[in-house]
Order: sequence, then structure tokens, then C-alpha cells
Amino acid sequence: MMTFNDLPEDLVVEILSRVPAVFLARLRSTSKRWNTLIKDGKLSKKHSSNAPRHSMALVLIDHKVYSVRSNLRGIHNSVAPYVNIRCHFSLKEHLSNNYSTEVDIGHVFHCDGLLLCTTKDYRLVVWNPLSGETRWIQPRFCYKKDDCYALGRSSCNKYKILRQGRLINPSEERYVYNIVGEDLVINNSQERYEYEIYDFNSNSWRSIGVITGLFNPNITSGVSVNGITYWFDISEQFLLSFDFSTERFGSESLPEGDSHLALSVTRQGKRLCMLSTNYTYVTGTNVNLWIATKTSENTRAMSWSKFPILRGGVGLRYRCHFREGVSFFAYQVKEKIVVVSCHRPNRHSKDIIHIVENDKFIELDHHGAKPTHELSPTPRLLIYVPSLVQIQHGI
Repeated sequence: MMTFNDLPEDLVVEILSRVPAVFLARLRSTSKRWNTLIKDGKLSKKHSSNAPRHSMALVLIDHKVYSVRSNLRGIHNSVAPYVNIRCHFSLKEHLSNNYSTEVDIGHVFHCDGLLLCTTKDYRLVVWNPLSGETRWIQPRFCYKKDDCYALGRSSCNKYKILRQGRLINPSEERYVYNIVGEDLVINNSQERYEYEIYDFNSNSWRSIGVITGLFNPNITSGVSVNGITYWFDISEQFLLSFDFSTERFGSESLPEGDSHLALSVTRQGKRLCMLSTNYTYVTGTNVNLWIATKTSENTRAMSWSKFPILRGGVGLRYRCHFREGVSFFAYQVKEKIVVVSCHRPNRHSKDIIHIVENDKFIELDHHGAKPTHELSPTPRLLIYVPSLVQIQHGI
């Protein structure tokens, strides 16, 4: 009797290319053959074209990455929502003789199934948690505490890293980057930031320019959508973008009248969304979700659709959950928008995961990992789309 192992490899690849990546990951530990096949580039290319996109949520807690399992489908039928923080993804230290040594992660950035991680000691690594593949990125000169990074993809599917580094000495300037189509006037009192691109094929960094603090992207708030990275600018008055194909910055207007809190993506990672608040004397603090759309292929101008999440004011107990540092994701359940948000514990609540839907704030006593104390780093919630994408290796 023929078994699955007896099938021709090309047929096996064709079959597996239609299986969601998260299920394939479970086969890696069953045999060396499965592990080798799943890591094979031929399967990776077919899988990106054929397999359905299934997203999951990750959360960074106390320098470790965990998966977030939730069941919110019955939320509109009075079924209690369920959230469990489990399945700790372990990033191993490559410098140690003991390969079981785990790395502490300070910041994480997601793009197409790859995580760009800055470690607690400021090193940089690209990591696919699904396959376990890593690539440690060496700095041009040295790692710096103030450096920030983003990962993106060009139109020819080449991954690149954008580095933002603060220039302390004005003599280090090379040239000024034209970000909005007009010359920038340099004020010596403003901070300057140098931007560099890391090319995976050449395994090297190159400078793309210097801009002033006036247009400095708040890069730590960035998210990647279809290979383009978006940030709030430092004053949170504009939405800035970086196109990894043209290697140019751009800017978009933001909805007026709101205080912009955080950026995220929809569950499938295809659309940009934003959480904001506004205050009126009558209603108090209200919370809105905005989902971005492109209105014109020629101008690529961005418009926003507004979805009120909490109207009639946010109570004092929950107001602290909608401040700087909040992270979130949003998706649709039976034509209604549900927002899952995350914030650090406070004197009102030790729980960090909350749900907002239909003008209700639902505080979840979730199971699994939690910050060890109130002074722990702010946890970060993000959407992760598992993929077999391989990290490019250069010369």
C-alpha cells in the first residue's frame, strides 16, 4: 500500500504548498525529511503563491515572544471571549557555545512572516519563528542604543532593512533628504537623523541621506503593509511612509480632530489601520478606529474610513488603556468591528489584553504569560502572518 512518503517529491511539494504555514510548522519535528522539505526553497516559493493566508497574533512580554490564541467568534451571542497567551517562541543565542541560551528581545517589527528583532543589548537579527531560520545583521560601525530599524520588501520581492540613527555631531551630515518635494531649511538646533539601507544580497549598509528632526519618523511606531513601512511623524501630525522599491520617503495627511495613538494592520496584514481618541466636553474621551484606503492609483492618495469604537466617553478606569504605548489589532466579526488592545498593567488592572466592541470595553482575565511587574517593558501586540519565506543570504 502506497503511503505519503512514497509519493514523488514534486507531488508532495504541490500538495504541501496549499497547506497553511502554521500547520506545516508542526511537521518539522516529525522527521528529518519533513524538516528538510519544509525549509526547501522550492516549497517556499510555491507556498507563497498557493497557500491561504492565515494570521495569528503575537505579543512581546518581558523580552520574550508569545503567540496569542483567542476565540472571539461568539462575542455577539453572549459567549464569553477567550484569550490565552501561550507557545513561547525561543530565539537562540548564536554567540554562545550553549545553543540553548535564549536571547532577550527589546523590540520586534513584522513583515511578511519575518520578524526584525532588536535585542536587549541592541544587536539586530532577522528571524522566521515558523522555520527557526535566523540571520544576524552586523552594523556598519557599531550597534547604538538610539538606532531604530524597520523591515520592508521591494516590488521585486527583495527584503531590505531601514536604519534610523541620530547624528550627534553636525559635521557628520552627508546631505539633506528631500522628503516632501521642497528643500528643507536646516536649523542647527534641530536633531538630525541619518538613514541607511541594508542589502541582504551584498551583506552591506549604504547611506540614503540625512533629514532634520522636523520630519523625523517616529520609527518605533511603524508597521509594514504590502512591503511599505508607515510611521507617525515625530509630532504625530503626518503619516510618513518609506517605499523600499524606490527608497524614498512620502507623507500622507491624517484625520483631523483626533489624537493619534497607534498604527496596526488588519488581520490578514493587507490594510493599514489606526487607533485614535478625541475629547469633547459633552461626551468626554471617545475611541475611533480608522482603516486606510487608496483613492487613486495615479496619485496614490490615501483616505480613511472611520469606525467609532467607544462613544459616550471612556471611564476613568479604562482611560489609561488608550494612551501612548497601546498596541492593537482589529478585525470584523459578523459585520461588526472588534478591537483587541494591549497595554501595560496599572493600578486599575493587572491584565494587559482587552477587547472593545459595540461601545463596550471588555477586560479579559487572560491565561498564560503576563508581565512580571508594573515596571516591566510595555508589552507589544502585533499581527503575524506565518510564512515559509526564506531569509536572503548574500555573499
